Amino acid sequence: MGPIGVFDSGYGGLTVLKSIVDVLPKYDYLYLGDNARNPYGSRSFEVIYQYTKEAVDYLFSQGCELVILACNTASAKALRTIQQNDLHRWGPNKRVLGVIRPSVEYVIESSRTGVIGVLGTEGTVKSESYPLEISKFSLKRNMEVFQQACPMWVPLIENQSIHTSGAAFFVTKNVEELLQQSANIDTILLGCTHYPLIKPIIELNIPNYITVLSQGDLVAESLKSYLERHTWMDSQCSKNGVVSFLTTESSTLFDERATQFYGEQVNSQQIVLG
Repeated sequence: MGPIGVFDSGYGGLTVLKSIVDVLPKYDYLYLGDNARNPYGSRSFEVIYQYTKEAVDYLFSQGCELVILACNTASAKALRTIQQNDLHRWGPNKRVLGVIRPSVEYVIESSRTGVIGVLGTEGTVKSESYPLEISKFSLKRNMEVFQQACPMWVPLIENQSIHTSGAAFFVTKNVEELLQQSANIDTILLGCTHYPLIKPIIELNIPNYITVLSQGDLVAESLKSYLERHTWMDSQCSKNGVVSFLTTESSTLFDERATQFYGEQVNSQQIVLG
């Protein structure tokens, strides 16, 4: 038995982890942030795949049987290749899951108009992962997906500048650019795990009839359902309510910045990948 591994390229995955812990508090978790090599978004497929594989390999070596890629870029560019090419060498009972599929499954069911907006990083938007996955899983519905890249949002959030006039300007600008693409958008998915921190600001810039969805909540409920359906995996997850944190950067720096994402004091350990 071991903890559930949660991996992200940096801090954003902590919002997903927090949602998971809130829904499933009895389980043990091991979070790994590859902050020393962050950001992933501008890197090639090969590099993202290699970095993600190294992180998953490390989490498995620490006793995890299940790893969640709480990172849109890693989920978009590395998950499928890892599942197809690498899982077999780690063992038949190991599993790696991402954040895109549970998000897509929920928005397909919840949207009334079938018109979805996605706010994400440039890397996630360029990957076309959300339009492709929504097309794959919405065979019974004609869905439209409109995307808007928000390149300034992550730097503003990580620099703790979300309450500045600059943040208000860029959020308003990017939300307006998304809404101008279609008047029928009724659901907006925050396709970056940083964005829940500015969800209240986003909601100030949209009509009341549009629902804004954060991935953490969707992933947490999806994981709960997964463990209920796969009792053999649930039995391999230790349940002492312990949450541990790893980073490839300075643990002091990580702990200072992580608190705003996780909402509680974080005490991490620095490791080396690769």
